[in-house]
Amino acid sequence: MSAAALTCCGICMLISCKKTNANEAELPQIEATELIRTSQSWDGKELPDYPQGRPELVAMKYEIPAGQKMGWHHHPVMNYGVLAQGELTLFGQNGEEKVVHEGEAVVEMVGTIHHGENRGTKPAILYVFYLSQKDMPLAVQHSDIPLE
Repeated sequence: MSAAALTCCGICMLISCKKTNANEAELPQIEATELIRTSQSWDGKELPDYPQGRPELVAMKYEIPAGQKMGWHHHPVMNYGVLAQGELTLFGQNGEEKVVHEGEAVVEMVGTIHHGENRGTKPAILYVFYLSQKDMPLAVQHSDIPLE
């Protein structure tokens, strides 16, 4: 290949690279927003240490109709979630209360009995991520405790 042909190829490559870079500049930039970073659950208590053994990560989507109560339960494993739609009110058995709004992240209580209720006018959609282990339940229901 002649020097002129190599030069032409090089110029074509540079032009095509510049076009690619120009096109990339027109694309919207990726945005990253940290929703939460904590070592405490929503009630302010410290989270437990990670359990020993092989992890099993579980992602769940919960759709809670307006007016629905979720029942008293506790989680034997750490978990956190993001409320994608609606509003959710969380209640600790000790009377503590927290309202989670659309777009907010929440870290659940571990080993502490609590429940949630959708007091809003539209379904609440909650994505929850559990740091579990094989054969561990994600939640343990306490149906013996009445809801008011």
